[in-house]
Amino acid sequence: MARHTLLCLLLVATALAKPADEEKKSRVHNEKLSDEEHFIDEEHNPDYDHEAFLGEDEARTFDQLTPEEKGELQNWIDYTQKRYISEDVKRQWNANNPENKETLHWLDYKVMVYGFMDNMDPSELEDEAEGMTYAEMVKRDKRRWALADQDEDDALTLEEFTDFLHPEEAERMKSIVVTETMEDIDKDKDGKISLKEYIGDMYRGGDDEFEPAWVSNERDQFREFRDKNGDGYLDEEEVKGWIIPPDYNHSEAEAKHLVYEADSDGDKVLTKEEILNKYDVFVGSQATDFGEALVRHDEF
Repeated sequence: MARHTLLCLLLVATALAKPADEEKKSRVHNEKLSDEEHFIDEEHNPDYDHEAFLGEDEARTFDQLTPEEKGELQNWIDYTQKRYISEDVKRQWNANNPENKETLHWLDYKVMVYGFMDNMDPSELEDEAEGMTYAEMVKRDKRRWALADQDEDDALTLEEFTDFLHPEEAERMKSIVVTETMEDIDKDKDGKISLKEYIGDMYRGGDDEFEPAWVSNERDQFREFRDKNGDGYLDEEEVKGWIIPPDYNHSEAEAKHLVYEADSDGDKVLTKEEILNKYDVFVGSQATDFGEALVRHDEF
């Protein structure tokens, strides 16, 4: 694999997994992305984008890499994904377990994360944050905590805490991912997801607004592939097949998608120019967490 292809690889890997209970951040960042000038004598400087994508240290590593086989793309993505999870778990473990005890008790975690609720007026507890009341957020976390707690001692080891933060990565935790997805999208709480709810979760355009082509495509996906029994709704099994399909590798699929979109000359190798020409594709991809991965290197 050529060195330029690795730029795609590094972008893809950073944000494939994220704690489901982590606070959402604004998609607009004000951090300085690069020490390079974005434009030099009114000419676009590709080195700015190169460093902004990867971060100064990552960009330097990228420039020193030797050519590798394209087949290693998947291995690197998997490695970087696991690295992000490990760093994220370590950061949250240290923040919520400052004494670095062998286990983190639920009550201690609750105080660290939700202790601010003790000073709130009861009416404020019913205010919605990220679509849920604070009471609902605590209840959801406690349920996930209990599932991660294999020995049922109400305290999590570092390994169990990893499952709590990243349930999508643990086979035994995937049921909670399906349950939480259902709860988030099923607005009328009838135990199933309608087409309106399915589209509404990803697109909130007004009635008089022109609907993007991808929304129409998602409607077709719902009818032709998601709704297996054709009853117009997604039940729990159909949601599981949608978000956790068997034998499906998310990092591999997203890597192939990005290469397909950006590889304008069809040589299966991405140059820096091809990636920058498809900047919107990378920023709009879940692989870069819709642009957040471009500055994530500053978070740790």
